[in-house]
Amino acid sequence: MKKTGLLLLLISVYSFNIFGQNNIIPLWPNEMPNHKVSNETEVINATDVVRISKVQTPTIEVFTPAKKNANGQAVLICPGGGYRILAYDSEGTDIAKWLNSKGITAFVLKYRLPDSQSVIKSYKAPLQDAMRALKTIRFNAEKYNIHKNEIGVMGFSAGGHLASTLGTHYNELMYPAADDIDLESARPDFMALIYPVISMKEGITHQGSKRNLLGENPNEKLVNKFCNDLQVTGDTPPAFLIHASDDNGVPVKNSLLIYESLISNGVSAEMHIFSTGGHGFSFGFNKGHVSSWTDLFYTWSKSIKK
Repeated sequence: MKKTGLLLLLISVYSFNIFGQNNIIPLWPNEMPNHKVSNETEVINATDVVRISKVQTPTIEVFTPAKKNANGQAVLICPGGGYRILAYDSEGTDIAKWLNSKGITAFVLKYRLPDSQSVIKSYKAPLQDAMRALKTIRFNAEKYNIHKNEIGVMGFSAGGHLASTLGTHYNELMYPAADDIDLESARPDFMALIYPVISMKEGITHQGSKRNLLGENPNEKLVNKFCNDLQVTGDTPPAFLIHASDDNGVPVKNSLLIYESLISNGVSAEMHIFSTGGHGFSFGFNKGHVSSWTDLFYTWSKSIKK
């Protein structure tokens, strides 16, 4: 009996590993742009939060609801972490599972970080990975039972900066086309920006995110390029914004700036500013009424379905 039980356990573990591997997709199966060989290795620190740093192989992890529950929408999730680490579970996989409970297919992006020794041009790497991820999802829409024109992006903190960068820079040529996937559009159909970094301006930005992405002394042109409130046009996707007034990490002015810019450009936007909640609250459990943001997002997401 003991041997039989052990055998069943090993089979279960093996099956689980195979299932997991089938649901993690490398973004660059062949040549990775903006990459150089180094001795650096990826680091995963799983204590209270799963923190990933020094990303070497950018991927998307796929989370799908039951086919009969799927509503056709999909969300690419960009975890935050100041462009230094990725809060991979609290702002990634946990969020993906919740989205599945609402019928939304989710993809968690493990993107390269600017301080990696394997990256050549630091500020390009996260956006290159986000673009490739969105195109990969759109290319495989039928496979994942999603609609090609209902694919959004959701980002938290620095991941919110990456999400808004994708939403405002999607037309830029960031790398040469590698295959048919790159013939797809990188434009998200909507953005959900959760306590996002938006500006790179002094007194507004999150200094760690700015330093990690742009370096110690970036020139004004580069700073303005990544002030995403300055990059909004009439073609920028509709946006949903959440922030807390008492956020001491990323000032609420970041959300206010892009909201104003979206409205000025005729782009549909919804914003909720909570009096308390601080920064990095994820679902906001034990943080009072800020935890209602998930219900607000879901209601909004239904209102924009095409």
